[in-house]
Amino acid sequence: MISKLVPGLEDAVAGIPDGAVVMIGGFGRAGQPVELIDALLAQGARDLTVINNNAGNGDTGLAALLAAGRVRKMICSFPRQSDSHVFDGLYRAGTVELELVPQGNLAERIRAAGAGIGAFFTPTGFGTALADGKETREINGRNYVLEYALPADVALVSALAGDRWGNLVYRKTARNFGPIMAAAATTTVVQVDEVVELGVLDPESVVTPGLYVDRIVAVGERAWLRGGEFVGAASIEGNAS
Repeated sequence: MISKLVPGLEDAVAGIPDGAVVMIGGFGRAGQPVELIDALLAQGARDLTVINNNAGNGDTGLAALLAAGRVRKMICSFPRQSDSHVFDGLYRAGTVELELVPQGNLAERIRAAGAGIGAFFTPTGFGTALADGKETREINGRNYVLEYALPADVALVSALAGDRWGNLVYRKTARNFGPIMAAAATTTVVQVDEVVELGVLDPESVVTPGLYVDRIVAVGERAWLRGGEFVGAASIEGNAS
């Protein structure tokens, strides 16, 4: 019987090594897999390269991972905001590296990795410091910069619900980077609010097919156990967004 369910968060992040490249879903706090990040913090992996749209908010989630000194390098599009004081302090102190990537380029580099595309030309960044040292080319009278695909060893993703095969649905804007990160990582670990039985998810609403998921763990209040196996409530309203 195919089942990608793991019994707990500790099992979900087991084996993530020091030095791993880790994609973490989320757009700020929206869709951030906070429970998985906390589990990774407890697991102890360090010297990580983290790919995320932001560089942490407040003192929890990704910010807590940064504060603990576990992150060597951030690859993101929006590192500074009103509550990014943890990253700001570390960057100014020279204890964490930053690779700044325009948001569209970041999304496309991740998507390219999942699609098996090695690199692509984009006009974004041409003529700026972000293009320094990169190959450029004129195509049909317009200048482009070569950007390489951005794969990862592990992706940590949050979804609304999933089944034991790993099929996933998301809730509204919490979807953001999750689907492309799930496809771009060697190992994809997903936390869901609810695990449902096979056949409950409308195939037309499934955004990430189980093909891209390796481990799934239930963390929501609606997730529960019966006879040692995960089952879920009958309703997953709002899962089509």
